Amino acid sequence: MVNTSSTGKRASSAICLINMNTIKIIIMLAALSGILMFLGALLGGRTGLVIALIISTVMNFGSYWYSDSIVLKMYNAQAVTEERAPLLYKTVRNLADKSGMPMPKVYIIPDKSPNAFATGRNENHAAVAVTSGIIAMLNKDELEGVIGHELSHIKHNDILIGTMAATIASAVVVVSSMAKWAALMGGGGEDMGGTVKLIATAFIAPVAATLVQMAISRSREYYADEGAAKVTGKPEALASSLEKLTLASKKIPMDANPATAHMFIVNPLSGNMIMNLFSTHPPLEKRIERLRAMKAVGSF
Repeated sequence: MVNTSSTGKRASSAICLINMNTIKIIIMLAALSGILMFLGALLGGRTGLVIALIISTVMNFGSYWYSDSIVLKMYNAQAVTEERAPLLYKTVRNLADKSGMPMPKVYIIPDKSPNAFATGRNENHAAVAVTSGIIAMLNKDELEGVIGHELSHIKHNDILIGTMAATIASAVVVVSSMAKWAALMGGGGEDMGGTVKLIATAFIAPVAATLVQMAISRSREYYADEGAAKVTGKPEALASSLEKLTLASKKIPMDANPATAHMFIVNPLSGNMIMNLFSTHPPLEKRIERLRAMKAVGSF
């Protein structure tokens, strides 16, 4: 006999968790937008505020419609069919069916460094890309874990959230650069304190924006790991793949653009100690610990 009370409690807890995650993301995105608008207002008053909003809007619009094609071309990703990559294609199709979502396009990146990412503006316009190195390294179950992780990103709109965060953060960097030049050209006015304030803000704002973007990306990585464990029923397989991928990425670093680092399943910049300080990925040990805890209690 099914315990409806227990089932109801679990469903209620899951809904509360999703709602809390959504609230956190909204707050973080609002914080990013606030940093941008503050910079704009500091740089040019009301006019600067309007310019900052225009920059943010234009960048978000462009990234929403074209970010997928841009990033796929950036890494020379090649579209594949089931005939060319049968295991990869079938894995994506089977897990997409289990997740109740449309089949995304499948791409292979000709790179020996093992990694993967998902891109696209929604479930109906999505793509999963993996490197040739990941196909050569992982077994069937581990590959399922990786694909499950990427499909979870698509299903939970993480791509759109990450893109919005990245574009607003990029806008902050652009406006900060403008503020620095304005300060050097005397934009702070005759008051030396105003110039110092402008310069200090111009340096601090990008760091603050990066930290907020990191918080958003890290929380979504945990969420995607959990989604992959649930759809595959094999949290240990994903934990094993994360261990392999991280070790291999250090030995075979990927020539990745830092602006796209948050998209990959493991940090492609892991060989760079400075980048580690501002990593968009949570610590590997914590991700693996959470996955193995899921296996131990059977919560998937």
